[in-house]
Amino acid sequence: MTIPTDPETGEFYRAPNRFADRITIDGRYGWPVEQGRYRLVVSRACPWASRALIVRRLLGLEEAISVAVADPIQDEQSWRFTLDPGDKDPVLGIKYLHEAYYRADPDYQGGISVPAIVDVPSGKLVTNDYPRITLDFSTEWTSFHREGAPDLYPEASRDEIDEVNRGVHADVNAAVYEAGFASKQPAYEEAYGRLFARLDALEERLSGQRYLVGDTITEADIRLFTTLARFDAVYHGHFKCNRGKLTELPALWAYARDLFQTPGFGDTVDFDHIKRHYYQVHEQVNTTRIVPKGPDLSGWATAHGREALGGKPFGDGTPPPPPPEQETLPPQW
Repeated sequence: MTIPTDPETGEFYRAPNRFADRITIDGRYGWPVEQGRYRLVVSRACPWASRALIVRRLLGLEEAISVAVADPIQDEQSWRFTLDPGDKDPVLGIKYLHEAYYRADPDYQGGISVPAIVDVPSGKLVTNDYPRITLDFSTEWTSFHREGAPDLYPEASRDEIDEVNRGVHADVNAAVYEAGFASKQPAYEEAYGRLFARLDALEERLSGQRYLVGDTITEADIRLFTTLARFDAVYHGHFKCNRGKLTELPALWAYARDLFQTPGFGDTVDFDHIKRHYYQVHEQVNTTRIVPKGPDLSGWATAHGREALGGKPFGDGTPPPPPPEQETLPPQW
């Protein structure tokens, strides 16, 4: 895997999402909401894809939107379906995700990323716009939400959610990569400084409230959680984000465990996929490709005590049922 960095500054840069069509109720982009038409392609290792998995679970969209899980270990052709019989996705009939990208644009020259939504009839990629995918699951797919589905993007709180998300994206979600992939010391230190300044601010914020915005789980919590879930397992060591571990930030650690133990969160997290992907794919960072045995992750199952802060995880809704059998993960400790 080649990591793109600026040769002068050493800063890591992430290419913008090239495919930004939306699947909407009115089909104004050419892609109408339709049960069974689309397939969500994810890697359980990827934090951006994990957001889509969590939102899909919380809203009960499993029957409306099927899921394909890529192998956490990429090769020179990127995401591949070697977890499936015959090394081929059984619905899309492709061996590599790039096949769907090239069906959408035969001249495409950019990266191949997840999450990605593919139109099953044509085999074409519809979107890899990960910030928009989850918002559209909440706002455009409402006719397929399960009974009791939570409102993850309540209209009255959207401005605050968007503001929180901007800070978390810049200084947490993206900053861990900017620190880990930096090729020069100043670039690394700048990202490192932003990351821990934001984590300190979030620690203070979450010391007095159970969730980031309001008293229920929202899109903001999902976006922060997927980075926190990977922090001690990979970002602390592999990405040199090592001022301290998540377990040393009392409010954030309790908050992360609270979410992990909430149906729809921890049951989508695969620490084996996470660790193997980061340590074996990023050879420029970890040249030996050795996957560390630690840390001990069983602490994710310990009591968190966040109920004392009040709040209702699903508002007036209900928890999602257990995941479908084919999406159930094996015990992790």
